[in-house]
Amino acid sequence: MGRVLTSVEVGHPRTARRNASPAEVETRLQGRRVEAMGRHGKFLIAPLDDGYTLVAHLGMSGRFSIAEPSEDLPAHTHFVATLDDGRQIRFVDPRTFGFVAAFDEDELADTGLARLGPDAWEDLPDAPELRRSLRARRAPIKALLLDQTVIAGLGNIYVDEVLHRAGIHPLSPGGELTEERLEPLLAGVGVVLSVAIESGGTTLDDLGYLLPDGRAGENLGHLAVYGRQGDPCRECGTPIERMVVRA
Repeated sequence: MGRVLTSVEVGHPRTARRNASPAEVETRLQGRRVEAMGRHGKFLIAPLDDGYTLVAHLGMSGRFSIAEPSEDLPAHTHFVATLDDGRQIRFVDPRTFGFVAAFDEDELADTGLARLGPDAWEDLPDAPELRRSLRARRAPIKALLLDQTVIAGLGNIYVDEVLHRAGIHPLSPGGELTEERLEPLLAGVGVVLSVAIESGGTTLDDLGYLLPDGRAGENLGHLAVYGRQGDPCRECGTPIERMVVRA
C-alpha cells in the first residue's frame, strides 16, 4: 500500500481480458499509486490514486509473488508490475483463468462485484440470514456454498471441510436446512478458514498455490476429507468416498 507502479507489463491477452487489451491495462496502471488493498470473496481490490481500481482474481491456478528484478521469471508469468522500491509483483497463472484489470467507477459497477454475497471471512451471515437466502432452493448445499452470490470466498476444499465438520451431507437440498443445522455450518466456516489462514493456505502436490514469498502453505495436513478418498475418516473410521456435486 502506498507504492507506485512504475512500470507494468501484461504478457498474455487472457490475463487482460476484462479490459479492452493488455495495452489498456498497462496504460491505466503505470505510474499509479496503490491507495489501499482490499478483498471481497476471491477478488483482490486495490483503489488507485486517479480513481481507477485494480481488480484481480487468481482463477484456478494463479498466484502473486514478490521478487527482485534479477530473479528469473517463472514459466507462465503473465503480469509484472515494478514498484518504486525496485521490487516486482508477478502474476503466474498456468491455466490463464485468472485476470488483472483496471476499472473506472462505471466499469467497476458492471463487473458483478456488487452481486457477490457476504464475505466468508469478514462478513459471514448468521443462521437466520443464510436460511432466508437458501429458502426454497433445491440445489445441493455444496453447490450453493460454492455459489459466490450466497457466500463469497469459499472454494471446493473449504466447502468440503466445512460440511464434514458440520455433519451435513453435500447433496442435502440447501432450502431444507433449518437454522439449527446451519449454525454449526457457519461455525465451521470460521474454524476451517482460521486454521487455513494460520497455516498459510493449502498447497497441494501440484504446487499450484504458493505464498507470495514462494513458500508452500501448510494446511494440507489439517484437511479432514478433501483429497483423502479411500482413507479412513478420523472421526468414525469409515472410508472416505469421492463424489461429484453439480447444481
